[in-house]
Amino acid sequence: MAALATAEGVQGWAEVRSWRKARRASLVAQRLGAGRTERESWSSAIMARLERLPALDGPAGTVGFYWPFKGEYDPRPLARLLHARGVRLALPVVVERARPVAFRAWWPGIRMRPGIWDIPVPDEGDWVRPEVLLVPLLGFDLRGYRLGYGSGYYDRTLAGLPGRFRLGVAYAAQELDEVPAGPYDERLDAVATERGVTFCKDP
Repeated sequence: MAALATAEGVQGWAEVRSWRKARRASLVAQRLGAGRTERESWSSAIMARLERLPALDGPAGTVGFYWPFKGEYDPRPLARLLHARGVRLALPVVVERARPVAFRAWWPGIRMRPGIWDIPVPDEGDWVRPEVLLVPLLGFDLRGYRLGYGSGYYDRTLAGLPGRFRLGVAYAAQELDEVPAGPYDERLDAVATERGVTFCKDP
């Protein structure tokens, strides 16, 4: 798939999209098929890695996290821990389809409402611009390219937040040899799994 990494030409990009669609379905099935007990074990190990990460350990900036979806790592226990440490937190909110998400401040007990795909989002609080972003994904490679759900929200968002620390969070089983990258795909700075935090290599 390396020849498709730049997505040059209509035929090449069509092949990339076909590959991504097939991989999304298999990765969701694989993640859900692991079972709740195993995912909870992986999530506990990920939290142990993240709670010691210097980028998350301090009140200097806002950390954007996400509400778990389809068996993703659940960052809510980490968010509660960071809040207790004095870290400001925010959740993504889709305010317009096919546009970057906006981030709204979050704290334990805040009033929430259903957002897109019925994922809860804050119903009050300030709109903020996080300095650190925990980014959900379906698959990733060690260059920092991620396979998302196909809507493009996070790529648009990351493009509009240059210089932020972009930390993908996943289970180790979601690592792929290569994620073919299109012209608008944004790279991650690092990926955290139950096995550790890996800083991404230049392509």
